Amino acid sequence: MNTEKKNYALPIAMMFALFFMISFVTGLPSPMGVIVAKQFGATNFESQLGFLANFLAYAFMGIPAGIMLKKFGYKKTALAAVFVGFVGVGIQYLSGVFGSFTVYLSGAFIAGFSMCMLNTVVNPMLNTLGGGGNSGNKLLQFGGSINSIGATITPVLVGFLMGAASGRTIEKANPALFLALGIFALAFIVLFFVDIPEPHMESALDRKTKHDHSPLSFRHFVLGAVAIFIYVGIEIGIPSTANLFMTASSTSGTHLGLGMDATTAGFVVGMYWLLMLVGRLTGASVGSKVSSKTMMTVVSTLGLIFITLAIFSPISTTVSMPLFKSNLSFGLTQVPISIMFLILCGLCTSIMWGSIFNLAVEGLGKYTASAAGIFMVMVCGGGIVPLIQGFVSDKVGYLGSYWVMFACLVYMLFYALVGCKNVNKDIPVE
Repeated sequence: MNTEKKNYALPIAMMFALFFMISFVTGLPSPMGVIVAKQFGATNFESQLGFLANFLAYAFMGIPAGIMLKKFGYKKTALAAVFVGFVGVGIQYLSGVFGSFTVYLSGAFIAGFSMCMLNTVVNPMLNTLGGGGNSGNKLLQFGGSINSIGATITPVLVGFLMGAASGRTIEKANPALFLALGIFALAFIVLFFVDIPEPHMESALDRKTKHDHSPLSFRHFVLGAVAIFIYVGIEIGIPSTANLFMTASSTSGTHLGLGMDATTAGFVVGMYWLLMLVGRLTGASVGSKVSSKTMMTVVSTLGLIFITLAIFSPISTTVSMPLFKSNLSFGLTQVPISIMFLILCGLCTSIMWGSIFNLAVEGLGKYTASAAGIFMVMVCGGGIVPLIQGFVSDKVGYLGSYWVMFACLVYMLFYALVGCKNVNKDIPVE
């Protein structure tokens, strides 16, 4: 057994790297939105199109990715995902060479296909490499933490690379893109030469088995799928619009921003993702004692409070917020109190994915695997909801657009209190 673990040490390390890449590449449209707003004169609505392109791919690839995993196994699916990711990030690099917003969106869309495929494969693959059970779960928890670290680094790194407003061009983000390309290339080489166990490949008999129902036969799952759609939009929309708000000009335009430099704004947004890491670790520590329903109720209510305070707090009121600075030291920086409340929402969004998934698949039995594929499709909400918020912010201003987030969190609270109840227990699931 020890020999097996030693043999799988390298692919496990690559899975950790891919966990990092999922959040790193998925987070790129946020700081890149700041770049395209400056370089191409994009509106708030247009600056969120990178997220739409990235997450729209999930709508197309969610179910096919699950089919690929069953038919071709972990290794081939992972290799295909890594290759597609390399191409997507490479095209985003070329968008800087050609100075084309359209090329950038194409790269974001292709990268989205890769992120969907990777999300489908890395969790079960890492669990299998760990031997399942508690050992596999331990690896998954490490993977989730590394995912949060990647999400924290993206806005910080790209914001640091951008520097002053006059230098906000895609070429400035090239070091971050090169890092992504290098990790993808290394992961592809390692996975290509390493044998991976394939215990869950679908047999010919499995493919012929027909079921009388589907996950969509369960009301609590359907409402949960909607919750996932909205949740990913909340997770992405809150920090992305905050980034735009902080870096937008404070001297011109219909809806004024704070005029902060991109480096400082990137470090502030990075704190949102760091708080998500804190929330995930806290959620994992109390998960065996506190139900998903209770956790969802608490964080949804807290999120509503933070968003309300952010909307109504005067911009002139500032607080000292602890964060990393451009010289990588840790200290206090003055930010509007509204921004602090938005960043604190990271604590609330941290445990929502796991809680929603847990509540939505409760009682599904044999339909759980199919439910996971549908969940991946609904991740496309991460592109659509921020786009709606971007449109609203063009009309009523940045803080006013957070009423979109408020409405989304109201649905989260509804699902936790009412929507998660399984009212279809008469359907056989064995």
